Amino acid sequence: MAKSGIDKVVLAYSGGLDTSVILKWLEDTYGCEVVTFTADIGQGEEVEPARAKAEAMGVKEIYIEDLREEFARDYVFPMFRANAVYEGEYLLGTSIARPLIAKRLVEIARETGADAIAHGATGKGNDQVRFELGAYALMPDVRIIAPWREWDLLSREKLMAYAETHGIPVDFTQQGKKSPYSMDANLLHISYEGDILEDPWAEPEESMWRWTVSPEKAPDTPQYIELSYRHGDIVALDGEPMSPAKVMEILNRLGGAYGIGRDDIVENRYVGMKSRGCYETPAGTIMLKAHRAMESLTLDREAAHLKDELMPRYASMIYNGYWWSPEREMLQAAIDQTQQVVNGVVRLKLYKGNVIVVGRKSSSDSLFDESIATFEDDAGAYDQKDAEGFIRLNALRLRVAARRHRES
Repeated sequence: MAKSGIDKVVLAYSGGLDTSVILKWLEDTYGCEVVTFTADIGQGEEVEPARAKAEAMGVKEIYIEDLREEFARDYVFPMFRANAVYEGEYLLGTSIARPLIAKRLVEIARETGADAIAHGATGKGNDQVRFELGAYALMPDVRIIAPWREWDLLSREKLMAYAETHGIPVDFTQQGKKSPYSMDANLLHISYEGDILEDPWAEPEESMWRWTVSPEKAPDTPQYIELSYRHGDIVALDGEPMSPAKVMEILNRLGGAYGIGRDDIVENRYVGMKSRGCYETPAGTIMLKAHRAMESLTLDREAAHLKDELMPRYASMIYNGYWWSPEREMLQAAIDQTQQVVNGVVRLKLYKGNVIVVGRKSSSDSLFDESIATFEDDAGAYDQKDAEGFIRLNALRLRVAARRHRES
């Protein structure tokens, strides 16, 4: 009889050290069958080797899925309609991938008749919260196993010893190079934590960065690009229509070549601690700048300002794992409504770590009226005399308060 009545578990499986050990540990600890799920969300590594490793460990049901387009279209692009940035800096690269993985975990659990799902997130991080809040929102009675909260294998050395004892085949390298950092990558970003980064004063080694050249070594000649928008989403690059994932793939390559998208952040985790992490988000950095430029031309002032007020709350929802919450869906509906007019083209210059907006246009939805804004003769389009009454009315409360203070 399996422990606690768990006969089958769906494991979010990368094929790396942690999840390979977890696979065996689940079998030994719970006496259960393990179904593995490996998602390609643009991490830049082959996912098929995970199949071979799972097969070598006797796994019978193996799910390997290419989710890049779904990830870009249904998660990243909606988030960028909101211009979401956590604590003014973090573009939420890890956070936004978790709801998709949680969704597929519970879907596979239903398909295979599994009793539980399992993940490799530690008990110190945000990912455990994101995975589990998402899973509970989509499958209220789901059982979740988080080995890092149960076992005593709390160091890399113990994990490696366990793997050796149980004959677990593990590739200890990442992208062909051994890394001392805890890394997470997808189509939106790559993150680095641990090792020397645990000292907030220590500058990251140049060799750490994988996707971007240093701005100092970026080309001396800038690159110009044009991004076309429809309803707040990029639909073409330099006039060539392309899918969301393809847009991000190309922008990552272009941005990386020009040293764009590096961030070094100390952030507040949902579980309470501060954490230092470094991030490369080339495509996201370009997309945020371009989207705000497109909105500046087409979005009404008060709608734009209200969006900016709501954005930190929206970003926190994603960071803390509430993608599938009613409040995020409510905000998303409001945000998407504003995007109906965000149509046009933005021209950008990429140069030595910078994304510079050099032009924006919209043939159908621009609110910029040159006849009103001009410094030349506007032929009566704007009566400057109107400004006097506008100013005096807005100054009324200030004048009343000033008189009161003078009298007292």
